[in-house]
Amino acid sequence: MALSHIDLTNPDNFLDGSPHGWLTEMRNEDPVHWHQGSSGAAFWCVTKWEDLRYVSRNPRLFSSQRKGTNMPNPRLEEMMRQRMERGEVNEQMAAMAKQAEEGGGVFPIMLMMDPPRHVAFRRLVQRSFTPRYVAGLEPHIRDLARRIVDDVIEKGECEFVTEVASDLPLQVICDMMGVPNEDRQEIFDLSNLMIGFDDPELGENDEQRTLASVGMFTKAMKVAELYRDNPQDNLTSHLLHREVNGDKLSEMEYSAFFLLLSVAGNETTRTVTTNGMRLLMDQPEQLQRLVDDPSLIPSAVEEILRFEPAVHHFRRTATEDTEIRGREIKENDPVIMWYAAANRDEEVFEDPERFDVGRHPNEHLSFGIGEHFCLGANLARLELNAIFEEIVPRLRNPEFAGPVRRLRSNFINGVKEMPVRFDPGERIKG
Repeated sequence: MALSHIDLTNPDNFLDGSPHGWLTEMRNEDPVHWHQGSSGAAFWCVTKWEDLRYVSRNPRLFSSQRKGTNMPNPRLEEMMRQRMERGEVNEQMAAMAKQAEEGGGVFPIMLMMDPPRHVAFRRLVQRSFTPRYVAGLEPHIRDLARRIVDDVIEKGECEFVTEVASDLPLQVICDMMGVPNEDRQEIFDLSNLMIGFDDPELGENDEQRTLASVGMFTKAMKVAELYRDNPQDNLTSHLLHREVNGDKLSEMEYSAFFLLLSVAGNETTRTVTTNGMRLLMDQPEQLQRLVDDPSLIPSAVEEILRFEPAVHHFRRTATEDTEIRGREIKENDPVIMWYAAANRDEEVFEDPERFDVGRHPNEHLSFGIGEHFCLGANLARLELNAIFEEIVPRLRNPEFAGPVRRLRSNFINGVKEMPVRFDPGERIKG
């Protein structure tokens, strides 16, 4: 089989980052490629910019709801089936599984919905992510970013992921959701378990990682009790008290929405912040361009998003027989969209392998496009600009202070640990 040496189902092959060599091979030799990996999963790989746009913008042909948005995982699916048969699940997990089965095999998460249901759910919280609303958060976000850098600058060193990259998006999304301070660390820990399902270091066993979603659902119900009878202007209150097609959300729907906002609202921006810092340290001449001209920081943020997107891929499932570039795709075939490949498409980006903080235009697809364009894109851009506008002028002469330890995942393009040293400086706030 052509390109048979490529295996995108094994997370070990992502420990050094996105396998750009393989993705380039597919994009140039077989841009709509039927891939069979060592895990037993098989699916179509879409690697061209135009094709990824086409799939994303045609939810009638390529469904998020049918079989969900994750790469097929025969091992996990078999493990869950066996646990269900043996009765080794608690009452809440059994209810989740039952509703998933009734809903076509997925939990009621907005990410895994098609129109018109997806549109109705998105409207519940959309106003909290508009450019106008997000602009109102800017003073608070910039204050948080300044305090985060203050907390490390005198030491001249830090563990960048936990001390810098993770805190800003976590605090912002928890503020927006009305999560009490004492519960935020648990939100962070549960998010790590959920996105690190293929990394043994982030969970002792498959059961612990699989049940992390149950822990997040439990946390969702605890937060709900704060606002069920005392609505406030936050996302949790909106989910509890607004209606979809005349009905309030069920407990399952509310909890799934809470989970999505909690995980997506903090993990992806954390990942892009870390990847951006790593890129700037790897290429100090690009960092120096930002030091010399801070007005380039917004374009640098877009280039970081293009060059190292937070998410490697998402899945769609064909709803009928169709074709892309003459390749015959059968109904129910999985179709995987590879963002890192589309973002380096030679037909769209000049010299795509070059990291250029001044790149323009830059029509990357890291936030997606179409129905599922990232709800939090405005917020993420503001957070990224705020943190790099603090990092670039203040953490001077940064360098790696130890090995960069990446997340074992073919889904999230993440880093677990990145020790950094820099010239000590002074705090701005008291």
